[in-house]
Amino acid sequence: MAGVSELQTFIARAAARVGPSVVGLGHGWGVGSGVVIADGQVLTSAHNVRRDEVTVTFADGRQAAGEVAGVDRDLDLAVLSGDTGDAPAVAWDSDGAPGIGTPVIALADPGGRGLRATLGFVSAEARSFRGPRGRRIRGAVEHTAPLPRGSSGGPLVDAEGTLLGLNSIRLDGGLILAVPATAAVKERVTLLARGEAPAPHRLGVAVAPPRVARRLRRAVGLPERDGLLVRAVDEAGPASRAGIERGDLIVAAGGIEIDGADALYTALDAVPAAGGDLELTIVRGTEERAITVTFGAAKEPVR
Repeated sequence: MAGVSELQTFIARAAARVGPSVVGLGHGWGVGSGVVIADGQVLTSAHNVRRDEVTVTFADGRQAAGEVAGVDRDLDLAVLSGDTGDAPAVAWDSDGAPGIGTPVIALADPGGRGLRATLGFVSAEARSFRGPRGRRIRGAVEHTAPLPRGSSGGPLVDAEGTLLGLNSIRLDGGLILAVPATAAVKERVTLLARGEAPAPHRLGVAVAPPRVARRLRRAVGLPERDGLLVRAVDEAGPASRAGIERGDLIVAAGGIEIDGADALYTALDAVPAAGGDLELTIVRGTEERAITVTFGAAKEPVR
């Protein structure tokens, strides 16, 4: 029974330290959770933010309006600003990533229905998953601490109550992936809190992956070739201005061969935030041609 008692102490200590920092968003099970990261600032998952304002319920039962300060839908992160009262900020130490087997506590307050704290262990390091807009979130912490619906946006902490990540999605088998609390993520969150984070560049196209592109080209009698098939073009986007059309096959970008969406994102991320050009190689029918896409400064509304 000594082991059980130690586990109980472990969970209770983390809940006591971090519980006052955990908040519920919205009402009931419908929205999510969050955590106070500074005076007047709450961090949560971007997919929890559906309006410019959301009700925030604190550990003492007090409710306040949280306004969207900034949203990064690629990283699935959002910062809300509002009166956090006496709620303490969670400790954030971004020096290292937890290894496999590290005991962790997941905390949440689903829709303001009360604190939940569950024990788990890190089951995999440096995982990646696709955020709401398709970009990969790298370095994610995979763990086994079970969470009820409405827990996304809640903190994942270690034995000392230090933030390790922000719980984001549930995998098959009940495993959870958390956006890592790295130094780079912390810097991004700081910018979001100020409403200053630039958005990544976007071509303004909808694409089909290489396996679909090969099948569709084969179906119309065209030679198979790896690349991303353009399924639709935003008339107001950079791709349209550069002359890219529906049916074009993007086979290279910035000198990088395109074997999937991640390669295209890598090329886009290399374009300076202030703007610049990206050389694309496309195949239109059977003809290969080079196209220069010009980007202005990357901007996006806060939500």
